[in-house]
Amino acid sequence: MLEKSTGLLSCCSSIPHLVASLSCELGIDHVCSSSSDGDAPSGRRDAGAEARLEEHGGGRIIDITHAYRPELPAPGRDGGLGPVTRLAESMANGSVSNVSELRMLVHSGTHVDAPGHMVQEHFEAGLDVDKLDLDVLNGPALLIDVPRDTNITAEAMESLNIPKGVRRVLFRTLNTDRKLMWTKEIDTSFVGFTEDGAQWLLDNTDIKLVGVDYLSFAAFDHLISAHLVFLNNPDIIPIEGLKLDHVKAGIYTLHCLPLRLIGCDGSPIRCILIK
Repeated sequence: MLEKSTGLLSCCSSIPHLVASLSCELGIDHVCSSSSDGDAPSGRRDAGAEARLEEHGGGRIIDITHAYRPELPAPGRDGGLGPVTRLAESMANGSVSNVSELRMLVHSGTHVDAPGHMVQEHFEAGLDVDKLDLDVLNGPALLIDVPRDTNITAEAMESLNIPKGVRRVLFRTLNTDRKLMWTKEIDTSFVGFTEDGAQWLLDNTDIKLVGVDYLSFAAFDHLISAHLVFLNNPDIIPIEGLKLDHVKAGIYTLHCLPLRLIGCDGSPIRCILIK
């Protein structure tokens, strides 16, 4: 179980408001500027090389998925995630091929939560990751910077001025600046949604996909309540642990594909942005 720690760090970053209106699935001309290039915090592993922007196809494709490395932070594991594969058969030991076996927590790394993750009624109803709407998981998305001195509260959500019609939003926060996904210890001072921030999103926006840059979209002090606001509504798909280092804020085409794990409450997910 996570232990509570001190509150948020503050910094001097500011975020301009979105000023252009947007109808469903159209582009936005004005977005918040990126501020994710901060140095690795003191005492943490140097993540500079690993946290580079991963571009493919001549820069057209950006990978925003964390590689599964043993040092990834993981719930309930102070020493990091640890190895997730092992060689069940090895050519070095005389086998005709190398065959690896996969064993991992589904809520580690870049992953998606199914409604049944924290709502037993949904779990019993079979609302697993295989039932998630691929139409929501793929399409135009807005990457936006959250003010760096706050959790994602109702006030913070209102200040972002996200136009109606936007269905997919990736929220970059102080977590990226602090490189929390690049240290193996869980840091419970991470930024996330408060209960009122989650409720404000439901009541005042058309957002169906919520992406965040740490292992939980819910702030630690709102871990259960904010999760329930979203997961009680099966139409909302939360994606956690996104790799948003050095990606410019703006409009992209998002593609996210979870594994088809029947009966499972979550899944690793591969997410990319297309410019």
